[in-house]
Amino acid sequence: MMPVMLWTDALVFLLLACGAAGAWYVRRQPHLLLPWQRVAQSRIGMVSLLVLSLFLLVGLLDSLHYRVALPERNAGQTVYSPEVLSAFDALAGNLRTHTEKTYSSPLATQLYARETVELPDGATQRAYPRLKFGGAHLANPDTEWMGDVASRAALGGLEGALAGGLLIAFLGWAKRDVSTRESRRALFWSTLLLAALIGATASLASGYHVLGTDKVGQDVLYLSLKSIRTGLVIGTVTTLVMLPFALFLGVAAGYFRGWVDDAIQYLYTVLSSIPSVLLIAAAVLMMQVVIEQHADWFATAAERADVRLLCLCLILGVTSWTGLCRLLRGETLKLRELEYIQAAQAFGVSSLRILTRHIVPNVMHIVLISVVMDFSALVLAEAVLSYVGVGVDPSTISFGTMINAARLELGREPVVWWMLAAAFGFMLVLVLAANLFADAVRDAFDPRLNRMA
Repeated sequence: MMPVMLWTDALVFLLLACGAAGAWYVRRQPHLLLPWQRVAQSRIGMVSLLVLSLFLLVGLLDSLHYRVALPERNAGQTVYSPEVLSAFDALAGNLRTHTEKTYSSPLATQLYARETVELPDGATQRAYPRLKFGGAHLANPDTEWMGDVASRAALGGLEGALAGGLLIAFLGWAKRDVSTRESRRALFWSTLLLAALIGATASLASGYHVLGTDKVGQDVLYLSLKSIRTGLVIGTVTTLVMLPFALFLGVAAGYFRGWVDDAIQYLYTVLSSIPSVLLIAAAVLMMQVVIEQHADWFATAAERADVRLLCLCLILGVTSWTGLCRLLRGETLKLRELEYIQAAQAFGVSSLRILTRHIVPNVMHIVLISVVMDFSALVLAEAVLSYVGVGVDPSTISFGTMINAARLELGREPVVWWMLAAAFGFMLVLVLAANLFADAVRDAFDPRLNRMA
């Protein structure tokens, strides 16, 4: 196989490296480590971080792309498949390859709609055909289905809980510590519960479509898990684009004031006055025309879809920095009037040194809290934009494309409800975990709480 590095893959791993470097630096600075120790004492914060870590793991596995070598050769050279797969696709296995004819409900053994079936005697009958993969191991689904589902779920849950217990023992989470006893206890039970849930789902997925299938027979659980990477890329890469604009312009406006402040205020006021959806739609459509006119730039369809996703992140980043810029401007105006800043100015310290040594470090808590809280808003923004047709490429699996596909089926009889429910459930868990973790970070970094170490 041939490794493939997409643009968003490189940015994801760059962010991961920056996060690892930041964690190493924080561990060496006691005054920076103290707020994170407060986060570690929060039960809700640690449980939400555990859930976010699972989403992040799926996103990282889905960012390791490659192309498989084909059996045939061209003039003695290896020919690679145009389909770009990921490490998650390799681990998912049957979830990706076991496709049915059309819709089937969760854990079903038959198609969702009746079809004309030919009987052995040559007659025809309207019936629900058996699925090719879902429940194919059952000889008589009417009598065996319930017992098989219960036994698979129980056995898988037990195996998952056992694996979770071994993981806890390996990481030492079960150790008793007075300062973090409550958070460790919550983390212990949450890990067991999540491990049991994952084990039960994996066991059921080996014989059934746990969340059903879509119109072309693809497994909805697989589509939901594949959508995680798109949401994470939108939330993290957009933040990477937005942060320099907001930090530089907000601090500059608050510190220098005068015409610099007036110019920056005018800029973000004008940008905020433009309807964001219309501005994003116009930019996306222009970008889409450029991509279609230069199709020879991309070797595979995955590269073209990845460039569109990256452009969407850039557009969202350029249009979403104004709120954080306002916050940083106000905080910098307050810090500028403090005695130690005025003393530094009186001693002739340069403005660049004051900004880098005194202003920026004292506004980073606002940056951190805003970034974590804006992550969930960006994930929801992708779903809305893809729903209205100006989001990611149609070939990119995302929560927005799943919702858009489900919208077309809500008016049919019987109703196909599971695609919308799956996208809603995964988005709810992801956004809720991000918001709860943001609340824990805000409480830990808020100086007005006056917490003791």
